[in-house]
Amino acid sequence: MTDISTSTSLGKPRSTLVLAIWVLLLLLLTALLVGLGTWQVERLHWKLDLIARVDARVHAPAVAAPGPAQWADVNAESSEYKHVQASGTFLNDKETQVYASTELGPGYWVLTPLKLADGTIVIVNRGFVPTEKRNPSTRPEGQIAAETGITGLLRISEPKGTLLRSNVPAEDRWYSRDVAAIAESRGLQNTAPYFIDADDAKNPGGLPVGGLTQISFHNSHLVYAITWYGLAVMTLGMAVYLVYFERQRAKASR
Repeated sequence: MTDISTSTSLGKPRSTLVLAIWVLLLLLLTALLVGLGTWQVERLHWKLDLIARVDARVHAPAVAAPGPAQWADVNAESSEYKHVQASGTFLNDKETQVYASTELGPGYWVLTPLKLADGTIVIVNRGFVPTEKRNPSTRPEGQIAAETGITGLLRISEPKGTLLRSNVPAEDRWYSRDVAAIAESRGLQNTAPYFIDADDAKNPGGLPVGGLTQISFHNSHLVYAITWYGLAVMTLGMAVYLVYFERQRAKASR
């Protein structure tokens, strides 16, 4: 009676072909999950290396900002956050304000073209001003007219706008630091394809406030790797259990 009851509860065993197909699919899924986990481990090492390289750039002595001969080689991987310096004259009448939300509250980044001795232009993010100080006339002390030098971090252009808001050059509404679009709207020629975030050197009158660059990298690769590997173990466990269960079925049906 016990054997008959066990056989009935386990049901009829699957055919060898069906079982083999199921096991093969589970093994393929396991291999895929292991591959995804390994990819995340590789991404983790890449991200940690990137963080280390960026940290080294930020704290290295300032070097001359890339000139026209180097512009084509400027990119996020090899150039962003490099500590640079440049000297020239600010074109204060071509200043652009870009909406910003910072640790000092909402307001604007002040982006001013810096004309270098060779005639080329580098747009400089001089720093933050609160909303009530957006108009340059409210902070005349900070409108430096004489030749000046700036030091800061090289940043890559932010084209088109943000995820939620697009730049509207025709209405002078800016939500990202889009170098090419700003240069075009201000009639600038020979403009570097990057901008410089000025450091925290105090400007006359205290505004704009520089040195507010946020350097952070989203790094969840370890969590993702553990997740994929965990799912791989579970899937492999399902394949083993399926084989065991079918063997028990086969025994009970004899």
